[in-house]
Amino acid sequence: MKISTTISAANFLILYIETVKLLMSFKYTPNTLKKLEQLFEEARYVIRYEKGNFNSGYCILEERRVVVINKFLSIEGRINAMIEILPSINVNEEELSGEMLKWYKQLKEQPSLKNDPSVQTEMDL
Repeated sequence: MKISTTISAANFLILYIETVKLLMSFKYTPNTLKKLEQLFEEARYVIRYEKGNFNSGYCILEERRVVVINKFLSIEGRINAMIEILPSINVNEEELSGEMLKWYKQLKEQPSLKNDPSVQTEMDL
């Protein structure tokens, strides 16, 4: 019995895209945090680090465009909170700078970081 090891071009492309998505995660560094803060600023949101009772580590005040993040979170916790918040806020892509727009689009394509927070490879920073 002969087993075919060929794969269709469409299946290969899908497999390749999913692999690339998994490898496009980023490192949890102060530089990444600063870049996320800049993204929120360009999206006209104010980031505040405050003390409070946040079940999820953050609070969004939509009408005032303010995001309050628990000040006791580590850099990794702050980054994860911002990544979690990003899909729920309104970002006008036309207001973002070219570099920030590219990075924002990469972030939107990210698989959920909750699935494997240990994956830390490089992304355009």
